[in-house]
Amino acid sequence: MNVSSISEREGGLNRGLSKAQIVMIGLGGAIGTGLFMGSGIAIGSAGPAVVLSYALAGAVALVMVFSLSEMAVVHPTAGSFGTYAETYLNPWAGFVVRYTYWIAQVIAIGGEAVAAGLYMTFWFPDVPVWMWSLGFCLILLYFNSRSVNNFGTIEFWFSTIKVTAIVLFIILGAVTIFGIGRPATGFHNLTGLPGGFLPNGFSGVWMAVIVGIFSFNGIEVIAVTSGEAQNPQVAIPAALRTMVFRLFSFYLLALLIIVTTVPWTATGVKVVAQSPFVSVFAHSGIRHAAGIMNFVVISAALSSMNTNVYLCSRMLFSLSRGRYAPQFLGKLSRNGTPVAAILTSGACILMAAGVSIYTPRAYNYLLGVALFAAIVVWMMILVSHLSFRRHHDASKLPVRMPLFPWMQIFGLLMLAAVLITMGLSSDYNVSWEFGIPWMLLISAAYFVWARVNK
Repeated sequence: MNVSSISEREGGLNRGLSKAQIVMIGLGGAIGTGLFMGSGIAIGSAGPAVVLSYALAGAVALVMVFSLSEMAVVHPTAGSFGTYAETYLNPWAGFVVRYTYWIAQVIAIGGEAVAAGLYMTFWFPDVPVWMWSLGFCLILLYFNSRSVNNFGTIEFWFSTIKVTAIVLFIILGAVTIFGIGRPATGFHNLTGLPGGFLPNGFSGVWMAVIVGIFSFNGIEVIAVTSGEAQNPQVAIPAALRTMVFRLFSFYLLALLIIVTTVPWTATGVKVVAQSPFVSVFAHSGIRHAAGIMNFVVISAALSSMNTNVYLCSRMLFSLSRGRYAPQFLGKLSRNGTPVAAILTSGACILMAAGVSIYTPRAYNYLLGVALFAAIVVWMMILVSHLSFRRHHDASKLPVRMPLFPWMQIFGLLMLAAVLITMGLSSDYNVSWEFGIPWMLLISAAYFVWARVNK
């Protein structure tokens, strides 16, 4: 089956997303608890050199998103990379990519919900984390069940809050470092602490790359929105160019501010309990600054959850339209929204968020499991793109990945190395314990489905 017929199969969604909304949705997907919460784990591993870790992770993310955007502009469809894997690789790949991405996002949203619940303990320490987590999930499921334009508007403002906060955070940090109107903290914390810039060596930098990859997970939402963009041929390339610059600037500058203004030993953690951004403001001496930043990181978590619920539902919708999932999941409401797919995803998200009832390490566990699935999907995107290029004249593509195919090979090698490292690490091997059985289970499910539907 070719991509055009799959696009027709997945038709009916409302093309109500503007270019500005797509840009902010992309930022909403990529700037979430991976930066605001997970960066504490990364700092604990790499110390001040965490900026190198995120630069490496960002380079892999850019290769992936450029490759994906090439395909999305040519084939704007809700199934996105699942559709491309099905067409340019084989039906098994399309089946596995869609379901694996769906489960990755379900678990990631559960992690975001747990993080949001942890943030709320800043003000309400006696309220259980799981109550906040489940409550936030229910609210965002309601918003997602409305029209896609309403979703885009809500996500636009959520993302605006956190982007504005990051910009102000960077400005305030620069003022603190250079001593504009106050004593300067300087750059002592970067190199003057025991161990210097690389307190845990290059092995620490590499371990932090794992969290960095997770932080950038969600950037692929731009390709999924192509199925509901008003003018995908224009909106997708424009959103890509804007996001590339903003993401690199926000991530690297924000992390540089954190490790420069506060000793990394105060913000780096093994078990996440508070955002390092809040810790920085708590050290700043500014009245209510930590509380304000805590509100911002809650907004960031809700923004990322909101975007990922959208992603989950579109993957289920695509699976249903391809007859890989029950048919009711492919039905649309009067406003062109796949409500059944949203509610089904939501039920699974609530179960993932419920892990916080049983362990204080819920965020760490959910991060590891979701990351395995996300890396597998990114690798499949790059392999699909290598095949895509064999079928298209590169000179005629509206968006073109430079240095093809060397950048794709670089991305695949990096992602494979990260996966192997996770399997050998006691902190992340939980991802293999769940990830490998999942891949075996979903592959078996495909072959059963293929036999039944011969």
